[in-house]
Amino acid sequence: MAKQVCVMGAGIVGLATAYRLSDAGFDVTVVDRGAPGGGASAGNGAQLSYSYVQPLADPAIWGQLPKLLFSRSSPLKLSPQLDPRQWRWGLQFLAACNAATSRSTTVALLALAAQSRVAFERMMQREALDCDFSATGKLVLYSAAASFRSATRQLALQQSLGVVQRAVDAAECVAIEPALTHYQPHIAGAIHTPSECAADCLKTCLGLVDVLRARGVRFMADTTVEGLLRRGDQLAALKTTRGEITADHFVMALGALSPRLGREAGVDLPIYPLKGYSITVPTDLAAADAPRVNVTDSARKVVFARIGERLRVAGMAELVGDDATIPDDRIASLVASTRALFPGCSSFAELHPWTGMRPATPTGLPVVGRLAGAPKNLVFNTGHGALGFTLAFGTAEAMVKSLG
Repeated sequence: MAKQVCVMGAGIVGLATAYRLSDAGFDVTVVDRGAPGGGASAGNGAQLSYSYVQPLADPAIWGQLPKLLFSRSSPLKLSPQLDPRQWRWGLQFLAACNAATSRSTTVALLALAAQSRVAFERMMQREALDCDFSATGKLVLYSAAASFRSATRQLALQQSLGVVQRAVDAAECVAIEPALTHYQPHIAGAIHTPSECAADCLKTCLGLVDVLRARGVRFMADTTVEGLLRRGDQLAALKTTRGEITADHFVMALGALSPRLGREAGVDLPIYPLKGYSITVPTDLAAADAPRVNVTDSARKVVFARIGERLRVAGMAELVGDDATIPDDRIASLVASTRALFPGCSSFAELHPWTGMRPATPTGLPVVGRLAGAPKNLVFNTGHGALGFTLAFGTAEAMVKSLG
């Protein structure tokens, strides 16, 4: 008889986990407080950054900190809370902003991303999901010469690890992505990674749900996990709004919601929500003014990804607790950034504003596997930050090894 596994969380990480565990012969149930893909996966940046994984915790943060914290137009916002978790996370983040930690994190993330690419592409070939997938590469733009010089050091590290990418000047940027012609005078340089991809994460989630249901995977949507029933060193059941859920093994893939249940399980997860925003604007598929290559504006901390006949624009990182409101000025900032780089890409009549809570660790490395103090049959797959879509299928592979 197949072992039963309950996956907590139906975002891209939880669904990728369910897919891989189902492949491995487990009897899988997925539980989520909302609809599949409805959390941080719904409107994310859409980029699959397999080769450009520079962690947010970088030594350059120290020089940028005053502007990032105090400028009204800053992409980083800190709203101090009466929450020791926020302060502890912030201090741990600053402690991670050093060259040694940044390098070791980059090495680990690149290895995990490479595994994820293989697993994702295998799934795509097998299931033929309709998710607006593209593989047009990525340009990371730098508007200041000093920032570009710093980026070339990260480039050298990633190249030494086998990544194919190169530094290009403003003219080469426009040759690679003609929609940047208007913005060329503002480009000091860029890093070009020709192998990078993009896809609609929500459509990927919904496609996976259809595949998994056809396999017999059970979904319990609109079901909140309220607590854990522990017996000795084992997790016996989840206490939910629809009664108890029992299984042989459990996987926690709850993203930014993981710390509360983590504490009940006996562990203090170093995860805090980094709030981000996105807009999705319609654009003519043949329009020369809309980018086909993925673009990241490093100064504005905004990413642009073409998904079918739409342009996804996402960015910002706010430490504001669990505030899920969407202030008008943050959406206006994304519109302004899009108009600055690609003024003719859309009429901007439809914006489809969205916000989501990225489950971030101070270093940028996700929490994957078993943890000391937690029930022995509970495995963690959480804390992917802004790389949830990129890393989901790689960390799903680790779940099979943990439960095998």
